[in-house]
Amino acid sequence: MGVCTRILIVLAACLCASACWAGPAVIFDTDMGNDIDDALALAMLHALSDRRECQLIGVTLTNANAAAVPYIRLINRFYGRPDLPVGAALKALDDGARDGYMSAALKASGASARNAASAESALALLQRLLANAREKVVIVQTGFSTNLAALLNSPDGAALAKEKVALLVVMAGNFTGGEPEYNVRIDVAAAKSVFEHWPTPIVFSGFEIGRELLYPAASIERDYAYAPVHPIAQSYRAYHAMPYDRPTWDLTAVLEAVRPEHHYFERSEAGSVLVAADGATRFISGEGDRRYLRLDPAKRAEIIEALTLLASEPPASTNPR
Repeated sequence: MGVCTRILIVLAACLCASACWAGPAVIFDTDMGNDIDDALALAMLHALSDRRECQLIGVTLTNANAAAVPYIRLINRFYGRPDLPVGAALKALDDGARDGYMSAALKASGASARNAASAESALALLQRLLANAREKVVIVQTGFSTNLAALLNSPDGAALAKEKVALLVVMAGNFTGGEPEYNVRIDVAAAKSVFEHWPTPIVFSGFEIGRELLYPAASIERDYAYAPVHPIAQSYRAYHAMPYDRPTWDLTAVLEAVRPEHHYFERSEAGSVLVAADGATRFISGEGDRRYLRLDPAKRAEIIEALTLLASEPPASTNPR
């Protein structure tokens, strides 16, 4: 093989590497296990990665339950990404370390729940992924703000976030009034730190968005049957007695993070978000780079269809697409 041929091959490989991913690199920060929407959201991110609309580069946990790391690894293996790094939660939080379905899904899949000790900490993984990122990444936070607050408080953490994060999309807050939203209430201090001091733009998918968009139980029974034991379907059935339609809180954050150009949702004007001592969130229009999502009821069916199709899409290795 001549020198010129070798050069052409290298150039072609470089061009392919840069063109393969049409969308952003994504870090998924989740309290997996506390609600079923986290599992559906992770399935969506795998599907969007298979479609080359994003590249899922890591998962960090804010749920310290012992089954959380093995469960994430189970899902990643199922979708053909067994080596995807997983960061363990930094600490257990009151009412924030539930196992709503993880152990049941692990048992049904014949997987072990005893391999969590080898996981690095969520903070260490965040620092490593951001430091090694060649381009700015998108972080999707669908759990508590514990990990990102720890990053901000770490040496040079705020500077790293500013340099390497293009956008933070958060499923948190309630922007129509009412009770403080769960993801904020569990770690109010961390939410206040992140929402008020994070150095890049934040888009919030509030409680009111996912509440109005229900994932259909019929999809669980119909669309996941391509696998004899599907961990997502097993998880959904274990979380609550079937049939039930569940709010799509975390799924909406993923959809907005990866497909903003589809305009499934409207974004508010820019402003700031303040967090009260009880976890209530208040948006103040004006100075700031925070926005929250608004739902056009006329788009409800379109959005539910997109969420359902992506969450239930077979892994690329089994998908004839």
